[in-house]
Amino acid sequence: MATTLDGEALAARLRDDLRDSVERLAEAGARPGLATVHAGDEPAAASYVRMKQRDCEAVGIEGTHVDVDSDAPESELRDVLADLNADPAVHGVLVQDDVPDHVEWMDAVRRIDPEKDVDGLHPDNVGRLVAGDPRFVPCTPLGIRRLLVEYDIELAGADVVVCNRSMIVGKPLAALLGARGADATVTVCHSRTRDLAAKTRDADILVVAVDSPGFLDGSMVTEGTTVVDVGIGRVPTDDGGYELAGDVDPATVEPKADYFAPVPGGVGPMTRVMLLRNTVEAARRQAEVPADY
Repeated sequence: MATTLDGEALAARLRDDLRDSVERLAEAGARPGLATVHAGDEPAAASYVRMKQRDCEAVGIEGTHVDVDSDAPESELRDVLADLNADPAVHGVLVQDDVPDHVEWMDAVRRIDPEKDVDGLHPDNVGRLVAGDPRFVPCTPLGIRRLLVEYDIELAGADVVVCNRSMIVGKPLAALLGARGADATVTVCHSRTRDLAAKTRDADILVVAVDSPGFLDGSMVTEGTTVVDVGIGRVPTDDGGYELAGDVDPATVEPKADYFAPVPGGVGPMTRVMLLRNTVEAARRQAEVPADY
């Protein structure tokens, strides 16, 4: 049976470290501040934003939240972002991605000051990551790498297969794990990949984020693989409710894998703590506090 990659436990330890870092920065006159912006109307997204603000409070980061009415013109969101870019007390800015139809989310991301783009999605930050000079790395890939390193899972020379090609997970993860220092060989798969199961069976490390509960089963995994589940879906329960489910079928995959990051409790907590980490780093850079503060 696979060893669980426990993102909850690791994230708790990292939050303790970040709490100390925040207080040291505050003593230097640079308490980190994170602004979240929500222009959509999805209750799940609103709940996730509240969770981010609670995370900030837990480590001493000053949290600011701005709701933009979903019927408001796109110019209102642009004005909000311009104000946050200009606010010296705000070191990190993110826009939740459930924007209304008349708003282009990536246009909003591009309007965030790259020095405050703690989601790591601005083209300037993506380009720096690909060039091997990262400023901010998207939080989910950063959390995945930290989780693998924590459990001493060898990256150098490993064959990594990523079932996702988005700008949030697949593309930045490929750049991160394929860079010098990590030195993995990364294959990015997607919906048009031929014979996907043959490729996943060749993986030493397999990352799955296709938003299809139970998509990956034991027939697609080789003995001894490390499997990282990034999917978050909902499946109905007998009582009429629902429960969270990942893209991996644990019943058939865990007996074959050496390591397994489950849903919930694996990558999710790491994504959230990496947002805090990026915010603290943004504050340090903007205040020009030495790295050894």
